[in-house]
Amino acid sequence: MVQRPLVGEPLALDLVNTEWVDHGHDVDLFAEPDGLRGWLTEHGLPGDPAVEAPLRRARTALRGLLEHPGEQAEREINAILAHGALRHTLHRAQVREHHDVDSEWLPAWRAVSDYLDLLRRQPTRIRRCGHPACVLYFYDTSRNGTRRWCSMDGCGSRTKAARHYRRHRTATA
Repeated sequence: MVQRPLVGEPLALDLVNTEWVDHGHDVDLFAEPDGLRGWLTEHGLPGDPAVEAPLRRARTALRGLLEHPGEQAEREINAILAHGALRHTLHRAQVREHHDVDSEWLPAWRAVSDYLDLLRRQPTRIRRCGHPACVLYFYDTSRNGTRRWCSMDGCGSRTKAARHYRRHRTATA
């Protein structure tokens, strides 16, 4: 399976990050052999191939909301949420959550629901990588909330190296 540049983000952002740019070429994890199945397994989600179309729709809707927030983007998110509901029950003084969701929509619905949880927590910590050529998103868990890149080793280093090169090139010109 192809190596993804950023893993370990919350489910919603991890879904968005199944598309990325590698050396100027668009990569779609779900188009790779076993990419969809591997992603579902990684997140403990059912591996039925029928979930692919709803997941692609959720990924597009989430990216649309991140890049162009507004009523149209929210309608797309709400259309996905309409495929299920969250129900609470109380059992032995413990609150339990039950997801009543159409089976093929479960992974997509959970990813969109996860995004809503991120919005409830700290929406300002949902960020796009600061490197201009990067399309990845992350949830900033740094103590002071100043993370700028998806990866310090990748995009952060490239950005700093480019800035260093520009400074030295200008100084020697």
